[in-house]
Amino acid sequence: MNLPLIEQKVEAAIGPLPAGGMASSLERRRLRFYLGQIMGDIAALLVAFILAGYIYIGRKTALFSVLLPAQLLLPFFLTIALQNGTYSLASLRNWHVAALRALAALLVSAALLNFVAFFAKINAQFSRVGFLIGMAIFAVFLTLLRAYAIRMVRRRWGPNALNVLIVDDGGPLIELAQCHRLDAAKAGLRPELDDPHALDLFARYVRNMDEVIVSCARERRVAWAMVLKGCGVQGEVLSDFMQEIGALGVTRREEIGMTTLLVSTGPLGLRARAMKRSLDIGASLLALLVILPVLALAAIAIKLDDGGPVLFRQQRVGRRNQLFSIYKLRTMKAERSDALGNRSASKDDDRITRIGRFLRRTSIDELPQIFNVLKGDMSLVGPRPHAIGSLAGDKLFWEVDRRYWHRHTLRPGLTGLAQVRGFRGATDHEADLTSRLQADLEYISGWTIWRDLRILAATTQVLVHDRAF
Repeated sequence: MNLPLIEQKVEAAIGPLPAGGMASSLERRRLRFYLGQIMGDIAALLVAFILAGYIYIGRKTALFSVLLPAQLLLPFFLTIALQNGTYSLASLRNWHVAALRALAALLVSAALLNFVAFFAKINAQFSRVGFLIGMAIFAVFLTLLRAYAIRMVRRRWGPNALNVLIVDDGGPLIELAQCHRLDAAKAGLRPELDDPHALDLFARYVRNMDEVIVSCARERRVAWAMVLKGCGVQGEVLSDFMQEIGALGVTRREEIGMTTLLVSTGPLGLRARAMKRSLDIGASLLALLVILPVLALAAIAIKLDDGGPVLFRQQRVGRRNQLFSIYKLRTMKAERSDALGNRSASKDDDRITRIGRFLRRTSIDELPQIFNVLKGDMSLVGPRPHAIGSLAGDKLFWEVDRRYWHRHTLRPGLTGLAQVRGFRGATDHEADLTSRLQADLEYISGWTIWRDLRILAATTQVLVHDRAF
C-alpha cells in the first residue's frame, strides 16, 4: 500500500489532516475552550466573593473575609462540575443545559462545603450572609458566561461543534449542515471485513471524526455496522425502514437475548406529569369559583329557551386514544344534537338555538369541561378532543393523516396551541385539520409548564372568535 497516496486521497476528500496522531484540530479547540471555561469560572468565583465582601462587610476587611469560603468552595465546585458534564459537548450545544449543569454543580458544592465546615467547626469563621451573596453573584456570572460562550462557539465554529462524516454508499440522501461528506465509491471504500487494507483506508477517513453516518443500500447495512463497531467513534447506519415505522431508538432485551426497536414513549416524565396535573387541579378549582354563577345563568337561559336538557354529552377521543364523555352546555336543539359529530357546525346552522349561538360565540358552552379536567379525562391545555365521526372535507380525521392518532399521547385540553393560533371552528377542508395537527404535535414534542401558562394567558384573548358557530 502506498500510504502517502492514501493520505492525499483522504485530504482531498475531507480536508487537510492535522499533524500529531488522532486528535483533530476541532478536538484541540474544544479542549482549549474547556480550559478557558474552567479559568473563567475560577476568576468569576473569586470576583463574586470579593464583591460580596465589599457589599456586605466593607472595603477594609473584604478581601480577607472572602478568601476562606472562596478557596474552600473552589475545589468542591470544580470536582462536581467535571463530574456532572459542566465542561462537555452538551455545554457547547445549548447554553440552557450548560447553565443548569453549572448551577447544579454550584448548589451541590455549596451543600458539601457546609457539611464539611459544620463537622470541622470552621463555618463560624466566615459570614453566612456574605457567603450567600457571593453564591448569588457567582450564579449570575455562571449563567452569563455560558450564554456568551455559546454565542462565541457558534460564531467561530458554526452551529455544530462536532466533526461529523457522512458516507454516501447508495442510500437515501442525508441533508445535514456543517458536516464532511464522502462518496464511498469515489473514495474506494468498501465494508469488507476480510480485507485489512480496506479497513485501514476507512480508519484513516474517520480518525478525526466524532460521529460517522453511513447511508447505504439495505444489503450492505450489516457489513457497514460491523465495520463501524471497530472504529472507536459513534457510528450510525441510516435505515429507511426505521424511518417508515418512526423508530425512536434501539433497546437491548437481555431477558430474551434480542434487540428491539423503540417506536413510542410517553412524552412526559413523572415529575412533568405531576406538575401538569397540579396546575390542572389548582387552576380548575379556582376557576370553578368564578364560573359557577355563569354556568347557573347559562343553564337557566337554556331551559327558558326550549325546555330541553342543559348538558350535552358526546364521545370524544382522549388520552391513549381512549374514548370518554365530554361535557358541554347544549347549544343545539335537543332532537337534532349530533352525538357522533358527523357534521361540523356551520355559520348558518339551523340546529343551533338562539341562546346556543351566543354560548358558542363566547365559548361559554365549553365551561363544563372543567369537570372533565377535575375527573382526569382532560387537561387545561392540550390537543382539543374530537368526536369519532368528525370530518375534514369528506374524510375522517385519521384518513387525512395517520399521525392524527399520535396527538393523543397527552390528555386533551380545554384549549391548546392550535386554538390560540386561530386553528379552530369547522374543518371544511383537509388543510383545516393538517394545520391543527401540526400545532398539536409541536405542542406535545416541546411541552413545558411555562408553555401551558402562556397558552392559558393567550386563550383569554381568543375566547370570543368569529369561527365559533
